Order: sequence, then structure tokens, then C-alpha cells
Amino acid sequence: MKHFLSINDIGDIKSAISTCQAIKRNPYLGQGIAKGKTLGLIFLNPSLRTKISTIKAAQNLGFNVLPIDVSDAWALEYNEGAIMDQDKAEHIKEAAAVIGRYCDIIAIRAFAKLKHKAEDEKEQIFQSFVQYAGKPVVNLESALRHPLQTLADLLTIESYREKLEKNKKPKVVLSWAPHVKALPHAVANSFVEGIQKMDYEFVITHPEGYELDDSFTKDAKVEYDQEKAFCDADFIYVKNWSSVKEYGKVINQDKNWMIDHKKLLHTSQAKVMHCLPVRRNLVIADEVLDSEHSIVIEQAENRLYSVQYVLAELLHSNNEKLVKNEYKEAIYDEC
Repeated sequence: MKHFLSINDIGDIKSAISTCQAIKRNPYLGQGIAKGKTLGLIFLNPSLRTKISTIKAAQNLGFNVLPIDVSDAWALEYNEGAIMDQDKAEHIKEAAAVIGRYCDIIAIRAFAKLKHKAEDEKEQIFQSFVQYAGKPVVNLESALRHPLQTLADLLTIESYREKLEKNKKPKVVLSWAPHVKALPHAVANSFVEGIQKMDYEFVITHPEGYELDDSFTKDAKVEYDQEKAFCDADFIYVKNWSSVKEYGKVINQDKNWMIDHKKLLHTSQAKVMHCLPVRRNLVIADEVLDSEHSIVIEQAENRLYSVQYVLAELLHSNNEKLVKNEYKEAIYDEC
């Protein structure tokens, strides 16, 4: 794995989940393998779980963590041949290359702006760092994807899958829910991308007009009747996203799509998931979040093990000498 920009960068997803489970059992197994190495963190958007889990995972491995102080107004020029006589003080070629000299791995968070779909799809900052930094790049959420969240989500489902009826294929539903503002598609996109690697029954449910991009959903089943979609579901992943067709717009705020206890009566005692933060009694009701149905806290905890797996894999894949063989053997012995 040269970079981690998408869940597709993981070759064997089941092996990755198994390794995450081993890390969860012993988070300090790889302590010190990154001694002398620096992880650079670039956050262009706010974060709680992603920032804390990444820093803690890096510390578990022995990284020196270097927060790089930038903001969404970071005035970088991206265009080739630009005459830089306006507000852009530095070109991405130099900025990325210099950061690459200081850091061994660079982790970046940069949301979609939700104004121009084609511009967001370029994922300019990620692609520029891949091109010019010369070091592994980790996606901490981009315009299109949030793969670390997805890996944690799959780890969470697999952790509870053992409690289902023997040999039962889990039914997983991704459900849109109302929100007060337009939100990006990254979490939903990545979740769909990851689920399609698993042997699950999968359904997406949302009001008409909130279809995700075909390049992610492919042949996934879409059901516009939420209660019908929930029938016999084992896991419900709740997430809001804005319109793709009317890009970045909120076209429906139907509060009837909120997840409450009555909705769960249609399920098979489903576990309810959300990436957090969640707006209570708008997206999910208190009666659900405070019940045994909710597994959102464990889901958030699993973010730590997913990022620790990715950082260790990047060290190992990009330079065998950086990760002792006995660590790899030990971690897989735990699986």
C-alpha cells in the first residue's frame, strides 16, 4: 500500500479487519516501530474523532506527530504555469515537496466545498501531495471519501456479526436522515464502497432526489420506502448527505426520516451506527442513541484501530526496514 486514499487501497479487506481486531486486543503490540519517524497532520476542516484517533494511534506506534498549522484559507497555487501576481503566495509544488522532506507520512483532511462538483472531484490537494511530496499520503476525509471511517465501520459490523444467527448473512441498511445544513457525501460514498467488498445483504434508503453517485453505488439496491428497507435489518447506518444531482443542495428536510424506536420495530433488533457527531432528535432520537441498539461509541473507538493498522501498513509497504518482521509476525499471530 503506497498511499491510503480509498478503501480500495487495501488489497485484502478481510485480512485488514482481522489485523484491526488483533490491534484492538493489544494496541501496544507495535509500540516503537515508528521511532524516529514523523507523521505530518494537515487539517483544513475541524475534527474530533479523526484528529484524536490519528494522534493516539501514531503515538502507540512511536511516531513524532507534527501538526501543520494551516486553514481553509491556505493560499496555495495549483495551476501549472501560473503567473503568481494575485493572492497566492506559494505553489503546491514547493509546499508539498518541503513538507515531504520534513515528514515520513502525511495525513490530510479537506472536505468538499459543495459548490462545484467537478472541482471537488479533482481532490486537488490530495493529488498534489501524492505527486509532489514523495511520501505516503493518508486520507483523513476528502471531498469524495472517508476510508478510515469505513474501515472502522466494517470492523464494528464484523465485531457484532458473531452475535447473529449462525451462518446468517447480515442485512445492512444505509439510511439518509434529515439535517439542518448541506453535508458532503464522503462518508456515505466510502461506506457503500466498503460494503461492496463484504458478503452482506445491502440496501440504501433515502428520499427521491438524494441518489448517490452511480460510480459508488453501482448495482446496490435502492429502496425509497424507509420502513420497507428496514425490514429484517441487522445493522442500520444513519447518515445525512446533500443532493448529488442538485449538487450540494438540501432538497428535502423530511423529519419523518429520523430514526426512532418505532422504526426499529421493523428490523431484526438492528444495531444503529453513525459516524458522529450526531444531532440528537433530528437525525437519531434519544430513545435510540441511549439504548442497547446504539453502537456509535464502539464504532468511534474502532477509528483508533483502523488508523493504527493503516499507519503500520504504510510504514511496512514503503520501506521494509521501518517495520520489524517480528512485529508483522506477532500481529498476524494475534489474528
